[in-house]
Amino acid sequence: METTKLIATYARVSTARQEEEQTIKTQDDVLKDEVLKKGYTIVREYSDDGWSGDTLARPGLDQLRTDAKSKLFEAVLVYDPDRLARRYSYQELIMDELKEAGIEVIFITIAAPKNSEDKILHGVRGLFAEYERAKISERFRLGKVRKVKEGHLLVSEPLYGYEYIPKQEKIHGYYVINEKEANVVRRLFSWVADEGLTLRKVVRRLQELDVKPRKSKRGVWNTSTLSTLLRNKAYIGEAHWGSSYAVVPQNPTNQQKYRKNKKSSRKIKPEEEWYSIPIPSIIERDLFDRARKQLETNYALCQRNTKNEYLLGKKIWCICGNRRAGEGPQHGKHLYYRCNNRVLSFPLEPTCHEKGMNARIVDTLVWENMVALMSTPELIQEQIKRWLENRKNKAETTVGDVDSIRKEIEKTKVEEDRYNKAYGAGVFTVEQLHDYVLPIRDRIKSLNIQISKIEQEKSQINHTMLPNDQQIATFAELSCKMLHNLNFQSKRAIVLNVIDRVVGTPGKLVVYGNIPIPEKLDVEYYSNDRNRQSTIPKYFCTTDKPLPFELRIDLPPPLKSGVDYGFRSPKKTGILIRNGKK
Repeated sequence: METTKLIATYARVSTARQEEEQTIKTQDDVLKDEVLKKGYTIVREYSDDGWSGDTLARPGLDQLRTDAKSKLFEAVLVYDPDRLARRYSYQELIMDELKEAGIEVIFITIAAPKNSEDKILHGVRGLFAEYERAKISERFRLGKVRKVKEGHLLVSEPLYGYEYIPKQEKIHGYYVINEKEANVVRRLFSWVADEGLTLRKVVRRLQELDVKPRKSKRGVWNTSTLSTLLRNKAYIGEAHWGSSYAVVPQNPTNQQKYRKNKKSSRKIKPEEEWYSIPIPSIIERDLFDRARKQLETNYALCQRNTKNEYLLGKKIWCICGNRRAGEGPQHGKHLYYRCNNRVLSFPLEPTCHEKGMNARIVDTLVWENMVALMSTPELIQEQIKRWLENRKNKAETTVGDVDSIRKEIEKTKVEEDRYNKAYGAGVFTVEQLHDYVLPIRDRIKSLNIQISKIEQEKSQINHTMLPNDQQIATFAELSCKMLHNLNFQSKRAIVLNVIDRVVGTPGKLVVYGNIPIPEKLDVEYYSNDRNRQSTIPKYFCTTDKPLPFELRIDLPPPLKSGVDYGFRSPKKTGILIRNGKK
């Protein structure tokens, strides 16, 4: 058989609208036509549907770059350079990476740069493409501003209480009042302004009256939805546009590697920069102002705003998978970590029935066990043995996986030989042989990649740098001196840096984290208060040699209702005082 160039194809569209219009399929068709014309053989197809070219973190592109290093193909066929990335610097980065791996980059619209002059022209073209993209974005923005100033409503979903009448000929789209929903809106404002109901009481009343929101998987109202609704001036006839702009979240709740939209958070603009659009009003301004004032009063008087000291705040979880949050009934006399499931399920019945955990007990026991662990070399050595044992078990498991994968490769090769022999006997044509053999070869390459990844993980396990005895002894000695008699802020700072998560039930705690044991201990301090007082040693924030640890702590049985725990906690004995008895 004649050898042909093995290539991969890559296609990308940037919006959901392009996905719906099957633009990605159009690109694929053009790429396949080029493959037939040139006589290439497609090894694998990569695509990113609905991903912006302004980011490199795309699943299809990442897989392409990974497979390129494994030499799965000889070249990559792309429709246009802007399909790789919108920014010229990103295009150069990807192309240089592929060329270093020995992979040729082929474009359909232009020829890939072969010398310095071509590279300069390609760069100029890329800069113009980036400029054109910015120009188009600005035109869209100015067009929207012009429409808003003319009284057009730019909405994807009509506001609750209204219906949107689309544009007809020369009449732009407008709102009309939906009387059924408008009555609900009037009652909401009246409940808050006249009866002084809190948002949670409003949710409960809506549930009792069986009033459903327009869109909700659970069929119940959310307090955040009601808070936004009760502060929206559109209900007094003043709809607005351009009140916020998209930004990258500083503390994102979604920690996934791939995100189509980086700017998933919004920041409010000053109110004088908003664009106002007159619409029919549902309530009077006086009712709106009274409801807004009552919301501020409710927030100021909310008991949940009372601040208490929770050492494990944002670090402790329930076994059901939800986070536990601190709660201090009776003005902080009793502090508990309670599962957030009851809050997330409100006003429905909670699905998790785990009881609360006394926060003073949990905080004290976790801190004492952490101090004992980091101050005792023998305990640190036990954690090292545990970690090495887990790694050893994992390595033994991967060895079995490699053997099974190699057996599957042998079976697949036997199948490929059968097709080759059948072709030699004249059973089918060379085109049919391609159709039969190419998927088998792809499967073999994929299995070889899995083996290489497993071998790489094994080598990382075997060559992991662990702290030596001298480093452990020095770390324990300094920790013993530093970790006693710290204030709450210092303890909290250390917990945030050392503990990853705590999973707890009323009877047991499991603490997961990493002990920071650097090669050279730095006894300088980080300051975390306005007086710049020394609070936390720097070596507790290092990432040089973080040693994973796992602590299992048994909790004492709960006392009778209304009886609180007390502690007298010497450095080593840790005596627990309950009802005046040891």
